[in-house]
Amino acid sequence: MELLPFLEPITVEQYLPNGKSINPHLLVSHVWFTSKEQEPDLSNIHIALLGVPEARYSNHNEGAKSAPDEIRKEFYKLFYWKNEASVLDLGNLIPGKTVEDTYSILSDILAYLLDQKVIPVILGGSNDLAFANYQAYTKLEKIVNIVSVDSKFDLGDEKEPISSESYLNKIVLQQPNYLLNFSNIGYQTYLNSQADIELMKQLFFETYRVGVLRKDMDEIEPIVRNAEMLALDISAVRQSDAPGNANASANGFYGEEICQVALFAGLSDKLSSFGIYEYNPLLDYNTQTSQLIAHILWYFIEGFTHRQNDILFKAQDHYFRHAVPVTHALNELIFYQSKQTGRWWIEVPFFHIKTQQDRKYYLPCSKNDFDTACKDQVPERWWMSYHKLNR
Repeated sequence: MELLPFLEPITVEQYLPNGKSINPHLLVSHVWFTSKEQEPDLSNIHIALLGVPEARYSNHNEGAKSAPDEIRKEFYKLFYWKNEASVLDLGNLIPGKTVEDTYSILSDILAYLLDQKVIPVILGGSNDLAFANYQAYTKLEKIVNIVSVDSKFDLGDEKEPISSESYLNKIVLQQPNYLLNFSNIGYQTYLNSQADIELMKQLFFETYRVGVLRKDMDEIEPIVRNAEMLALDISAVRQSDAPGNANASANGFYGEEICQVALFAGLSDKLSSFGIYEYNPLLDYNTQTSQLIAHILWYFIEGFTHRQNDILFKAQDHYFRHAVPVTHALNELIFYQSKQTGRWWIEVPFFHIKTQQDRKYYLPCSKNDFDTACKDQVPERWWMSYHKLNR
């Protein structure tokens, strides 16, 4: 696929102080930039940054279309990671005549990057761009787990047109459907209707209140580790830490906490795309939000440089196996712990309809899930996954 006809490349000079040379230790010296004359070479690229200045379907937050370049201004002031990562800045996507045109072009580009084993990082733009991100997986016919970091579920009404607050319904209803699981991290109950909360339960989607997660941030790690795609709405961060958003709430994650989520995402061997949405520079204060997003991006790539590739279970001797008898869970639950990283998985049995065979799904979990099973209780994480896979 030719990328250049759809891109507006940027230059290093745009991010240098006037009259100053490049500091060799800053990110701007270590990131590759797309040329205006030549197709980008992806052969040795790990991560590709792509700005998407599209916010026509935003919820009163159209200023988000200016976000990508403002994020870059702060990102390229940061220093390089300790470990090497090959990062290419593709520049900005040229928006289509309609939002749907933008979705189509963006999903094509993302599908191409995914097929080339390059992790795309989308700098939005509005949150409905997550729909285009999902479409990239459907074009590759890949089953996908999605994690949304958001104060709202963005379900919307199936009869309403797509928007930044109603894209999830479009994903759930699209056929053929490649969505295996959806998890929300950081929702705030008073910002979501009880009907939507109940619907999420009926769909066996995982939802985690921000207040519960903040008591033990490590519980976020297995949620993110199970995802191929992560969509971060900056409104999940409290307004005092990220004022640059028309829908910011007084409550939410602290800046340090959202950076920890990004680190977990980068560390996940499975995660193959990451999007950051809804930053509105027109509402920002002293570049506070753009700085935070730059830090989020930095931590994501920092996490990537420490990936351990311990999810394939090709070498069973690399894991401790624990069989725990549990009264109401098929006699016993099987846990695995990586000898290399200490991370945990739980085995979920299911019947595969197409192959007509019994199969096993290795679900990321935490030490807390193992401790729960040892108390003769079924971990909720296992219960939800078992019912979803066997319904």
